[in-house]
Amino acid sequence: MAGYGRRSLAKLGHLQVKGGEAALLTGPSGSGKTTLLLAIAGLADVIKGHVQVSGRDMATLQARERDRHRGRHIGIIFQDLHLVPGLSALDNLLLAPFASGQRQDRVRATALLESLGLADRIHARAETLSRGEAQRTAIARAMLIGPSLILADEPTASLDDESCEAVLTLLLNATRESGAALVIATHDARVKVRISNIAMAEAA
Repeated sequence: MAGYGRRSLAKLGHLQVKGGEAALLTGPSGSGKTTLLLAIAGLADVIKGHVQVSGRDMATLQARERDRHRGRHIGIIFQDLHLVPGLSALDNLLLAPFASGQRQDRVRATALLESLGLADRIHARAETLSRGEAQRTAIARAMLIGPSLILADEPTASLDDESCEAVLTLLLNATRESGAALVIATHDARVKVRISNIAMAEAA
């Protein structure tokens, strides 16, 4: 069960995802999928139950430890991509490790962007990227730290069928190749065709 403060907003049964595997967190709008993703990431409270990521229980970590653990093990792709205007695609990738005191690996960041078809957009400012380019930049940013877990919040909701298939393929290939676990929160029926491990979110 997850929420803010002591206010319960969403609940989820058992969900286990191993490295290289993908799972869906599904449910209608308003069922608390985003809240549950934030709880997994340590950005919302776990009121009841346990969330283990890379052997650590997020609910029992102190705030500073939780931030450090998230920064080193969890990549997040928000529904609103949160790219910083004025910064290039490359600098948007490097901002997160800079903010968390980790090494900025420009070589790896550049290679990730190139692998996602953004070789000619590496130095383009975020506000000049198309929606698809921005989404691929956000995927690359989530992959940069070599996370053990990637969380994606409604990554296909606003996309047409062709773009949905492309983004989903990018996510699944990226996690499979890196050995990361992937959890996608979505109500998009198109995604269920590709992923069989499904857990249902419920409003608390």
